[in-house]
Formats: sequence, C-alpha cells, structure tokens
Amino acid sequence: MSVSDLAPLREIIARYGLSADKSFGQHFLLDLNITDKIARATGPLSGVTVMEIGPGPGGLTRSLLTAGAEKVVAVEMDIRFMPALEDIINASDERLKVVLGNGLKVNPADHGVTRIAANLPYNVGTKMLINWLTARPIFWDRLVLMFQKEVADRVTARPGDKAFGRLAILTQSIASADNLMDVPARAFTPPPKVDSAVVVLEPLPVGERYDDLKSLSSVTQAAFGMRRKMLRRSLRGIGKQKGLDVDNWLKTAGVDPEKRPEALQIEDFHRLADYLRENSKAA
Repeated sequence: MSVSDLAPLREIIARYGLSADKSFGQHFLLDLNITDKIARATGPLSGVTVMEIGPGPGGLTRSLLTAGAEKVVAVEMDIRFMPALEDIINASDERLKVVLGNGLKVNPADHGVTRIAANLPYNVGTKMLINWLTARPIFWDRLVLMFQKEVADRVTARPGDKAFGRLAILTQSIASADNLMDVPARAFTPPPKVDSAVVVLEPLPVGERYDDLKSLSSVTQAAFGMRRKMLRRSLRGIGKQKGLDVDNWLKTAGVDPEKRPEALQIEDFHRLADYLRENSKAA
C-alpha cells in the first residue's frame, strides 16, 4: 500500500473517533487540493527533510510524502492521532517520523530539518515563527506556514500598508515573505471564526540579513506601541531608559522625527537599532 491508497481523511477520522480539540486550537484541513498546493510550494523535496507542526489526522502529511519528501518529521502533541499517523508511516516506507511533543520546544535542526510546512496553531504561530527567525545558524531554506489571515497580513505587509508593523520588520529583516494563498474558514472542519492564509518565507542572502533582532525588537516595540504618535514622542520612553537624546538619535539615524512609524522603511529601523545598540547607557 502507498500513501495514495490510504482511506479518505473523513473515513480515517470516523474510524478512529477523532475530533478537533479547541484547547489545542485544532481545525482539520481535509481539502487535498489545498494541502497539495502547500506541499508544492515547499519546493523540490527529493533528499529533503521537512518538518510539519501539528499534523492531526495527516492531510498535509500525506501531500508532503506524495510530493516526494525524503522524510517528514511530524511534531504532534495529541496522542489521539497516533493510530492515523501510524497508518501513514506504514504506507510511506517509514519516510514519516512522528515526534510526540510541543512544537515550541522541538529544535528542527536536531532532526536534520531544512524546511518546515505547517498549518500552525493560531495561539502559538507567531511565537514559532520568531523562534525560527532567531535560530542561529538559520537551518531552513524555506518555510511554508499557514496563519490566521490577520497574522499573515502582518508578516507580509510592506511599508505604508495598514498592517505594517513590528512583525513585518522582524520577519523581513531575515527573510522574504510572500502570501501564497488565502484559505477560507469553510475549508476547515470545524470551520474557525476567521480565514487563514499561507505565507512562504526564504532566508535573505547572509549579507542582507539584519541579525540584531533584540535591538530591532526594542525599537519596533516602542515605535509601534504608540503608532499614531510621531517618532520623537513614541521613542521618548526607551530613549530615557537607555540614556539617549531622542532628537540626536533620530538625526544621526537619518530619520525624520515627525514621521509616524508606519511611514518608515525597514532600513530606517535598522539604523535606529544600530544606534540603540552602540550608544545605550543602560542595560
């Protein structure tokens, strides 16, 4: 038996008495057209080890294996799904490995993972993304991640967009980020209250990455914490905390003090973070 010979997902769910658990933020994606598109977006998979977070009954898992993944490492917290995943292990010549555990606590690099494809739980998706952006060294060459649509918009937003803010700046300082497709709530069982979207991320060339995400995070948190205020005002608190003259900080960084944060380019925030790191007088 091959993966394509397995029973339909709805039959598997009924066979093993599976249901979505709200405490885990579970919503089953049963549309193989969508999961196949996600798998294709993960790129050529021959010789590649892909990690999936939260496989559930295994819809995306099947698509990744059918697309030719050398190995899929699926991280699942809910032991109820093991019988369904065992069926896939047996049908895939054991190209599937299941790790029982919390995706936030599993280091993909420990499993030889170079790509991640996942329908991320809404409540921890952003935290997982930040973990992978701050990994040193960057172990991945592509992430294909589904978030709730509002979060996906914040990841991919460009300067001037309504959703442009801290998450876009942190993400796009390390990687390119593009929306692959929107996924309506009705595609899931049970349907969530909001739509989702799939984002494709690829690391920027090493020389183009801005690696000091700690300083950048401090600057963006201060700036967008008061996003309706001019920068001269929004950066005053952190400037006082770090012993900086805000007007001199902005002038040296070449940033107009009367601009609001969403009007800046990502490179402007890099210069502000450089100055913060090099001139702070307080820890």
